[in-house]
Amino acid sequence: MTISADSLGKLRYFTGVEYDRLSSLPQLFNQRSFLKGQTIVSEGDHEKNLHFVNSGVVKVFKTSSEGKEQIIKIVRPGESFNDITVFSSGPSPYSVQALGNTIVYWIHKDNLIPVMEKNWRVAQNAFEVVAGQARLLLSLIEDLSFKNVTGRVAKILLQTSPPGPDGFQRLTQYEMAAMAGTAREVVGRSLKNLEEIGAIKLERHRIVITNKEYLNQLAGLS
Repeated sequence: MTISADSLGKLRYFTGVEYDRLSSLPQLFNQRSFLKGQTIVSEGDHEKNLHFVNSGVVKVFKTSSEGKEQIIKIVRPGESFNDITVFSSGPSPYSVQALGNTIVYWIHKDNLIPVMEKNWRVAQNAFEVVAGQARLLLSLIEDLSFKNVTGRVAKILLQTSPPGPDGFQRLTQYEMAAMAGTAREVVGRSLKNLEEIGAIKLERHRIVITNKEYLNQLAGLS
């Protein structure tokens, strides 16, 4: 089973493309399933496949020589990854791993580039997606450089709290620490502090935001 033209049109790369042009593209895509914890892309890979998450959630991350992990982005249904490798000559600068059972669609660069050459809208969309990812990296640098840990945790909660098609995806404290660039214990203390303040409520399988405005202030988003 592969992606339909209707579903393809909902992906950021193909929004605004006429249906008759989309109808010939699904045959260029492949589908693959991954189990929780399974690696999809390894740092240093030269694979030139552009991936789109159909269901599930994946994390994009880098690992230091000491084994410390920094999560760059959480990729959700409809979003893409491996863009940098597809549009450059070098290997993948990061790894990608499934956070739950995940299904992805992928198209090889050799099939994607001719589509972009024939459809200016696809090329324009691709530029916007890659530019958005560059902005995300700048935002990550800003957060790690100028925000305290509680502010970073507040931003992570705001960005990961909306439920997706498969329900609420709660990150572990380890994963939150890998996003915030700190230790798991520090994230744990930040969450406790936020609960004591009344900004969140910690439950067994989820975190409930009870004061979104306060979290926005801490995260510098208001």
